[in-house]
Amino acid sequence: MLKHPAVPYIAPFAIFMLFLALQPYNPLPGAMEQFVRVAILTGAVWYFSRSVLDFRLASPALTTLFGIAVFVLWILPDVLIPGYRSHWLFTNSITGGVSSSIPSEDLRSPFVLVFRAMRAAILVPIIEELFWRGWLMRWIDNPDFEKVPFGRYAHQAFWISALLFGSEHGPYWEVGIMAGAAYNYWAIRTKRLGDCILAHGVTNLCLSLYTIGTGKWEYWM
Repeated sequence: MLKHPAVPYIAPFAIFMLFLALQPYNPLPGAMEQFVRVAILTGAVWYFSRSVLDFRLASPALTTLFGIAVFVLWILPDVLIPGYRSHWLFTNSITGGVSSSIPSEDLRSPFVLVFRAMRAAILVPIIEELFWRGWLMRWIDNPDFEKVPFGRYAHQAFWISALLFGSEHGPYWEVGIMAGAAYNYWAIRTKRLGDCILAHGVTNLCLSLYTIGTGKWEYWM
């Protein structure tokens, strides 16, 4: 099973999602929890995925600007329309509510903030781009996904993966869909996993700095 070609793309994401599912049962204090998450996810990426990782870039400057643009897209509705996220379309029994997964007392710890930002800006982009663009978008196009070049456009694969990416983000589902479509487009344009990782990382870094700077902790779900 571990030799299946999809494992390097799926395994770290599965571990990442397991952490999210077990969040309510976490017994560790804040800084230790964040450190353990970073350590385990880093180990998972190295163990499972190092053979398929490709950090080569087609367009570093444009990719950086693209990542910033997706960040602006993410926060723009809430900036322009106060109370926007409290509408029933976004806050309901299916998508959940807008709140941070980090207890308020832990947000006073610089170690918690550093490890959380590090996970968001470095590990999450690698894990999610491997899964969403590296595997799922190709697998929907053809279950023998290794025959599908990275970044090949297929209408159904493009939109199904974007919709599923949005659904992962709860009350931020609509900007999640737009971000998923944006990263899909960037995969098609650059044909590089590295550019998708960089764009996603820049978006998450900007969002982390914005979250810390404004105290809008709900962006750290």
